[in-house]
Amino acid sequence: MALTTLQNGSDIRGIAITAEGKTKNLGVEEAALIANGIMNWLEKNETAKPFKIGIGYDSRLTGPELKQAMIEVFQAAGVSVLDFEIATTPALFMATQFEEFNCDAGIMLTASHLPYYFNGIKIFSKTGGAEKEDIAYILSHTEPQVSAEGSVEKADLLSAYAKDMVEKIKKGIGSAEEKPLSGMKIVVDAGNGAGGYFASKVLDVLGADTTGSQFLEPDGHFPNHIPNPDNKEAMASIKKAVLDNHADLGVIFDTDVDRSAIVSKDGQIINRNNLIAVLAAIVFAEHPGSTIVTNSPTSDHLKRFIEEKGGKQYRYISGYRNVINKAIELNQEGIDCQLAIETSSHAAFKENYFLDDGAYVIAKILMLLPKLQKEGRELTDLMAELAQPVETLEVRYEISGEDYKETGRNMIEAFRTALPKQAGFAENPENQEGVRFSVTEPYGKGWMLLRLSLHEPLLVMQVENDQEGQIQKQLPVFHALLAQDGRIDLSKLEALIQ
Repeated sequence: MALTTLQNGSDIRGIAITAEGKTKNLGVEEAALIANGIMNWLEKNETAKPFKIGIGYDSRLTGPELKQAMIEVFQAAGVSVLDFEIATTPALFMATQFEEFNCDAGIMLTASHLPYYFNGIKIFSKTGGAEKEDIAYILSHTEPQVSAEGSVEKADLLSAYAKDMVEKIKKGIGSAEEKPLSGMKIVVDAGNGAGGYFASKVLDVLGADTTGSQFLEPDGHFPNHIPNPDNKEAMASIKKAVLDNHADLGVIFDTDVDRSAIVSKDGQIINRNNLIAVLAAIVFAEHPGSTIVTNSPTSDHLKRFIEEKGGKQYRYISGYRNVINKAIELNQEGIDCQLAIETSSHAAFKENYFLDDGAYVIAKILMLLPKLQKEGRELTDLMAELAQPVETLEVRYEISGEDYKETGRNMIEAFRTALPKQAGFAENPENQEGVRFSVTEPYGKGWMLLRLSLHEPLLVMQVENDQEGQIQKQLPVFHALLAQDGRIDLSKLEALIQ
């Protein structure tokens, strides 16, 4: 197997445990080769030797063995290695920024919310996350470095990261109090990933009562729910914890803590468009008139919300690196852009290195909570003006064949050509991914987006409508177009129609 098949955009991902019909393709041998590739990449970038590399992992079962395989390669090549053990993705980037660690590279072993048998690798340098071209170079340049004597030292990154987060929150609140969150009850759901530290090392230190927090212990079997703020079961779990414990706020993280979402005291789920709205309101209060970059499947209501707040939305293609890089590009062009965010909850602030950091998202919200309480306002007031669709639907159609991308692109063009001929569908030109339609009578009022998945052989269809029962009326129209290509699996759509 070519190592390059493990590339997943700007990450590396593979099957680390043979299970459920999946064959292992990312084990210790592959990890060792990738370690060589990382050193060759650092050398290509003219990083001075000896390299200093920090490495950590989340709760995945294979994290320790992959880490050890990489450390052995690094040590044999003269690298000074910091073994952080359990860590988070944003913390690994900060290991390149904190003076006490000063790493040339930070390596995080994670596969985010994917099933337990996956693992993967995220790589950072002092200038940010590795890009697609960097990963391609790493996976194709795995020649060993010259032997030299290196070193390995265990280090506590999470405590340093948490201490820095505590200071940032205190500064953001503008309080001289040691425990500015005293009197607040905040429950954390870490989904048995790496985010459990946030309750003890951040919230408790700031004075919050974290009684009722759940699934804080790392467990790579993920026995309670998928650690994913975009997952309905996960969000229902944290909502129940908030209501059962009469908490002021619920916080949920994905496995490696680069994503997060929240639940308000009355049980309102704040993720996807709602989270973008809350963070947009915070950004516009600090930076009036700025631009926010989002991915394509955001609602029409969100666009109106942003514009009514005096801001601008730049709707871009999906992929957290894509929206982050577009925000960086806009700033370089002189357009003030303070936030890049996906509906999946990847959110990156300009003030925080444009790092997609789930803990920093929560920090921004915590900075605001005491002020809202003094004003007698609720967090949900920030998104009160965001209209909610009456019904939503997402269908992911599997595409067979090796040329699945061409199949998907052809179907997108078929929709672009044929659907506007139907009454009620007009192509929306403010879109850079797949094809998006504004929907009107006789199919209610809403929108539909058809796009290719970034990394899987899937066509993704997302539909929203402001009138009940209207999406069901649209499904036969979509089926008639999709059925023109037998390589597209319509079983999910046909079940919905029936």
